Amino acid sequence: MQALTPTCAAAILLLSCTLFLPAGREFSPQIAATSAILAAVIFGTAIAKKRPSPPTQAAAAEALKPAPPKASSTGPAHAEAVTLLGILQEKGRFVDFLMDDISPYNDAQVGSVVRAVHQGCKTALLEHFSIEPVSKQAEGSAITVPAGYPADEFRLVGNLSGQAPFHGKLVHKGWKVTSVKLPRLLNADENRLPAITPAEVEIS
Repeated sequence: MQALTPTCAAAILLLSCTLFLPAGREFSPQIAATSAILAAVIFGTAIAKKRPSPPTQAAAAEALKPAPPKASSTGPAHAEAVTLLGILQEKGRFVDFLMDDISPYNDAQVGSVVRAVHQGCKTALLEHFSIEPVSKQAEGSAITVPAGYPADEFRLVGNLSGQAPFHGKLVHKGWKVTSVKLPRLLNADENRLPAITPAEVEIS
């Protein structure tokens, strides 16, 4: 097919030259028709080259492969989050408090429960996390946020314009974690998340 194109082009050139000869003028209609046919062959060859080749068997098999599964929600990172909930539940009954319907209780009853939850959850946090304020300055005091500040440590609100350093008032000192000491995961089943806390059953 590739060798056919230059051959047809040479034939068209040769036929075109014969039109300048006295004998060739007598056959000009036939020469024109033949040239048109050869030109059509060249055009068809060029179009065929641009057509995509049919997919190979390997490419077809690759296209029929099922899409990769979505990211699992039972991975180690999710299991660690459940572990943290378990710690807060163990120390402060955190999940019990949030999952309970507190609407039937009055403010005094809720307040007494909140105090117990607060104490237990604070104990859990201090036991497993080293937490310190982002800014050591007192809330309400003037503060300067330097250029290149960590975007996760400062949230600038109000009339923000220009470039750093920014001068403003510290509304909240923020919190950050400097170290974590969570227990190792004991969940051996990768197909499900561990329980926050086991169901407690009293055997009679």
